[in-house]
Amino acid sequence: MSNPTPELLHVNNLSANYGAGAVLTNVSLSVPNRGVTALVGSNGAGKTTLMRTIMGYHSALRGDVVFKDKVVTRWSPSRKVKNGVGYVPQDTPIFPNLTVRENLLMGQVGAPKGQKIGIDFALDFFPKLAERITQKAGTMSGGERKMVGIARALLGQPELLLMDEPTEGVWQGVVDEIGVRLSEYAQTHAILLVEQNLDFVLALSQRIFVIDRGSIVLDGTPDEL
Repeated sequence: MSNPTPELLHVNNLSANYGAGAVLTNVSLSVPNRGVTALVGSNGAGKTTLMRTIMGYHSALRGDVVFKDKVVTRWSPSRKVKNGVGYVPQDTPIFPNLTVRENLLMGQVGAPKGQKIGIDFALDFFPKLAERITQKAGTMSGGERKMVGIARALLGQPELLLMDEPTEGVWQGVVDEIGVRLSEYAQTHAILLVEQNLDFVLALSQRIFVIDRGSIVLDGTPDEL
């Protein structure tokens, strides 16, 4: 019988520097083709550096990133986006002087050629954004800006969504809404999540990797950990 959730992403013995020092040392993890895989650890443990190295914003010193059975370690971020990897960085950059609609339209640029979906998908995902569709994104709350960043990434139709601290600075009501939407999305897609909110991680994730000083020190299911 075939595995119903084959692995979509493999990180194999990945090492990388940030600044003058080594930040990642022989990091290995895998992400199945659906569900939420979480990466947790203290500040400075290497979580964001790992995400940025997977995306191609940082160069790897050693090791490989394998996505859909292809070695993509040296691929540019834009090439990875075009091939099915979405990224919502920790600071969730938006275009503050553009409206919500205009920000979302930017997300369609990353969609596979000839396969764009309308922004109604994003508005169904986060109905609150429909109420703010003509509002300039820079005037929105932190939680609403997070929603815009997530929705924009989803319009690129990623098979794997990398998310760095999606609940940081977000009030609990919006955290709950983000959790519900991501849980629904993860039933058919893969998410690799970096998050400090452990309640959020434990409620959402099927597998958790713990990183400390640039190395994976523990992994397992939420119940095991």
